[in-house]
Amino acid sequence: MQDDSLVTRRRFLSRVSLALSGLAGAVVSVPIVAYLLSPLLEPARAEWRDVGLVENFQVGETVEVAYDDPSPLPWAGQTVRTAVWLRRTADQSFSAFGINCSHLGCPVNWRPRAELFLCPCHGGVYYADGTVAGGPPPRPLTTVAVRITADQRVQVLPRPLAQTIAPSA
Repeated sequence: MQDDSLVTRRRFLSRVSLALSGLAGAVVSVPIVAYLLSPLLEPARAEWRDVGLVENFQVGETVEVAYDDPSPLPWAGQTVRTAVWLRRTADQSFSAFGINCSHLGCPVNWRPRAELFLCPCHGGVYYADGTVAGGPPPRPLTTVAVRITADQRVQVLPRPLAQTIAPSA
């Protein structure tokens, strides 16, 4: 014959340990779920980024210009610094490309003598206009919007990395 107080105590302790385990699981999982859902609840803002004066760029020249990501995480540190390839095509005309390969997002390099963008990771090659010349990239380099302000400053409108390597709709 079992003592009823022992069974009750065992049930009580079992339920307390289950409740505390559930509470600990909730305390750990809530920040993780919030981090995963934050891009859906608060999408990144589109902000024009200043990259220099028009006179600083030569016609026909392609240069890498760096800027700070408009939607950095508070702990991003140096990774907030990113860049685009900017090409001055005419006196008041520019084109810009994302620095990431459309294959797997590796950074591409500009080779001025060959006038090609090269991806060192998987052998992707792009022409100066960003179209695919060879290798595994499925799409051209991502184009980035460029504008010239009234005070002759060049600005780019960057997009998040996920949009630069994701398939286009």
